[in-house]
Formats: sequence, structure tokens, C-alpha cells
Amino acid sequence: MRLPFDITHPLLAAAAWSTIAEPGNSIAGALVQNLGASEALAWLISAANNQCLSPVLGSGTAARHLSRAVASWVPRLEDLDPRRTVETLSRVGGHVLIPSDPRWPQRLHDLGTASPFSLWVRGSADLDVQTSRSVAMVGARAATAYGEHITMDITQDLCTRGFAVISGGAFGVDAAAHRAVLTQGGYTLAAMAGGVDRLYPAANHQMLRSVMESGGSVISEVPCGALPMKQRFLARNRVIACLASATVVVEAALRSGALSTANHATHLNRPVGAVPGPVTSMQSAGCHELIRSGAAMCVTEGAEVADLAGGMGVDAAPGKAGADATTDGLSQNELSVLDSFPARGSTTVTALARNGGVSVPGVLSALGVLETRGLVSACGSQWRRGK
Repeated sequence: MRLPFDITHPLLAAAAWSTIAEPGNSIAGALVQNLGASEALAWLISAANNQCLSPVLGSGTAARHLSRAVASWVPRLEDLDPRRTVETLSRVGGHVLIPSDPRWPQRLHDLGTASPFSLWVRGSADLDVQTSRSVAMVGARAATAYGEHITMDITQDLCTRGFAVISGGAFGVDAAAHRAVLTQGGYTLAAMAGGVDRLYPAANHQMLRSVMESGGSVISEVPCGALPMKQRFLARNRVIACLASATVVVEAALRSGALSTANHATHLNRPVGAVPGPVTSMQSAGCHELIRSGAAMCVTEGAEVADLAGGMGVDAAPGKAGADATTDGLSQNELSVLDSFPARGSTTVTALARNGGVSVPGVLSALGVLETRGLVSACGSQWRRGK
């Protein structure tokens, strides 16, 4: 078997592996990382040309796994020519990035052998810089009005703080996050499960075009023409989690793809935040479980997410305090005297002492403090609430 392109070309070899192996395939990843994309491709061709794979692969458990993997890759060698898909991407103004490209996001190396072989990008291709300070916003496709509202509030706040926002371009929380960034003029990245030549879902086509036209990016690890199959959505989630400094789940049922993104973030030692919702909402059950299990921090606003994802001490969220109370700082005696006042009309020092269980000198001392606070006022020899 011979392939119709130059397999020693680094970009074409990496692009070929994006077609040969499914996203996240660690066996292919280990092969490419150890041999290089071109040498790994040459090895695969040699294995495919060998009628009996045993002499090539050896024996043992690892060899059996590799043998099964090779058997699944060989059919994709037929009619393989990445030049066609690269040209398709070029026609729509896109670029193929490989790990040696300076624009390649260095964070993806954290995926190890599950790292993408290449990235197919439309829009801004300077991914390493653009995602260096970023948050992944993920959640339910069938988001509630509450979920979309809180997503937009948090996302807009993050944009003002200089964070990029990464999501999956889908309905619900994903779309709310991307649209919120567009209103703020920030940077957002949409990671696709299929080829970027066909923006998916079709109903979000215009939104995704706006992402690209505004300086954002639409990316995929599979080549043009690849279909957005279920397993590719799940594999795509690891890329979203890895690209971001932190992942935030806004709404998620107990069986939700957004939870897989959170799990990937946890395995990558990335912080995870979850937005609480109504305890009766099944759409927030997954978020509540993340918080209850300790897998995620409870976050309710952009400042808390920035604290989670940003630099230590630089993006710390300010402490929260309740509304100022006029009685803050009063002693127990002063509170007792204040509580002894009638709702209407005036009263005497003696009555206050009797009702509050405070001595007359104690009442007089308390009245002095309460008067300076504007809580009581003298009315001749008597006292009343307010000024």
C-alpha cells in the first residue's frame, strides 16, 4: 500500500492521523508521540502491508491492544489524502495547527497521549495566546431561562475582567455564553465535534459565523467532512476542559455531557465551579451533586469564577457582607433598651428600665448611644423611636 501524498510532510502526516484515529485514542497518541506523525504513519503502512501482524507487533497484552487498534485504522488508509481536507479548510479561510506550531495551545500537552494530532481552525488561529486566561462555560442544551440568564451575567462579567470564554457551540448554556461574549466584544472559542467546514448545529450557524468574524475561533480536532458523532462530542469535552483555566457548569442533569467536561477538568487538576439552582430543578441536579461531592466549588457570579480561574491574589473575589443594619455594634443592654420602646408614642426612662430589665443608669447610658445613632430622640422628659 502506498499513499498519494508525502507522508514526511509534518502537517499532512498529523492531519492524516486526525482521520485515521478517533479523537482521544491513546494508543495512536502514544505511537505518534514516540515515533513522530510521519514515522508512525510509515510504521502503520508497513503493518498494513504485512499479511500476518504478529512478527510486526509481537505478542502479549499490549501487542493485542495494538493489533486491534491497527485493524481499526487500516480501513481508513484506503483513499486517504489529507491534502483534500486541508484544501477544503483553506477555501473557507481556515488553518491547520500541529503541536510544533507556535500558535498551538500548550495546555493541550497536559492531555498526554490523548492530545489531538492537529487542530482545524476557523477564525483566529493564535490559540495559545487567546486561551492563556480563559474559562469554559458549559451546561444543559435544554437550559432554563434562569440558566441562560446566569450564564450571560457571569460571562459578561468575565469578559470585562479580560477572560476568554470557551464552550461547545451548542444550544442552551453554550449559545448563551458565546452570545454574551459577542455583546461585550471579547474573545470566545467554540470547540466542535465534527468538521469546521459544516458548522453544527445548523441553527447556530450565524452565531458561530459571528464568533469567527468577531475575532474568535471555531476549532475541531477532526478534519473537514467529519461527522459530529456521539463519541466525538464526549471526546471534544476533554479539549474544552484542557484549554480552559477553569470549568464552570451552569445547569446539568445527573446524566449530562457537561458533567463529563467537569470530570475531565478534575482529572487535569483544573478547578471546577458549579452554579446552584432551585432544589426542585432536575436541570440543576448535576450541579448540586458536583457541589455536594466536593468536586466543584459553588459559584454565583463572575467575581467568584474569576477567583477560581485567575491569578492568585490578582483576581480574588471580595468578601460578601449582608446589608448594613442600623443596630450593628450595639451592646446587649442597648438592644434591650431599643426593643423596649413602643411602636408608637413616647415612654419614660422608668418604663424602659422596667420593660427591658435594665437599671436606670444602664438605660440612660444606652439612650445616649441610641440617640447618637438617630435611633431614638428625647421628647421633653420622655423618649420615642426615631428622630
